[in-house]
Amino acid sequence: MREAQVSTAFKALSDPTRRRLFERLVKEGELSVSALTDGSGISQPAVSQHVAALKAAGLVRLRREGRLAHYAPRAAGLAPLVDWFRVYGEFWRERFDRLEQLLEEMD
Repeated sequence: MREAQVSTAFKALSDPTRRRLFERLVKEGELSVSALTDGSGISQPAVSQHVAALKAAGLVRLRREGRLAHYAPRAAGLAPLVDWFRVYGEFWRERFDRLEQLLEEMD
């Protein structure tokens, strides 16, 4: 299950437009689709498709207010990625520690 969540999140964030929209939500908080469209350089239908992909990946949540759709970032949506990076961070930290130790022994 966690592997699928990591893959879905990476896939969603692999698109530069989705990353920009997600970053904007993180910086500005909850925004409507029309607010996200303003200044994005893409059409409203395209913004809607991109935020739908972010929502499907669990990275944003949707709040409806009448006919308006508002999106906000979900910190919990990044948890699978944080966990994945933590594992590989430890992997590389151990390797660098060993390399440092080896270099000290060589001196």
